[in-house]
Amino acid sequence: MGWYEHELEWPLAGGPPPALVTGVRFDALDVPAEAGFAMLSRFCRPGQLGPVALDGHRVRLLVAAGTAEELPGLLEWLEWDGIGLDLAALGTGQSLRAPAHPEWGRREAAYDRSAPVWLRPPRPGIDVESTVPALRITPETDGPQGTVGLTTLVAALATACHRVTLRARCPDQPWAFSYASRMVAGTRPRSLTS
Repeated sequence: MGWYEHELEWPLAGGPPPALVTGVRFDALDVPAEAGFAMLSRFCRPGQLGPVALDGHRVRLLVAAGTAEELPGLLEWLEWDGIGLDLAALGTGQSLRAPAHPEWGRREAAYDRSAPVWLRPPRPGIDVESTVPALRITPETDGPQGTVGLTTLVAALATACHRVTLRARCPDQPWAFSYASRMVAGTRPRSLTS
């Protein structure tokens, strides 16, 4: 795992398997894979999200160091406090399993389905701090390298996590009451029954 230490200059903890230390150069937002993949499709331009890893059924999005401490207040400000979201932050004193090098990590994952892999790998030679979402004083416009702002990301993640929770609780519930979904449910609009 010299790639992390020498090329990226990221601190590692323990081993084997090695773990990336959070709270030093970056923190990580930990969400269900379904919500994480929704973010990857929503923010699909290269460089919009920074590095993103898949570890089992969880997606880890690297964000600015200090985000773990700010997340509860940010969720409260966005009016998501008190709602059971499967959204957590890994910060100071924590770590995440280190995915293998992007060039041979997918091959390793083919043999070990539990091995973490990079969905959007870090770019050597570029400081991670300039590529991850962070809180900004200025309005939520694209940051350095076109990175989305942390407030925008957390709002979108909270919505995606909530949708995952709702789908798990009520898989047959139509969430949009379009004409087609009302016909399936047997509740035709009044204008069609007269």
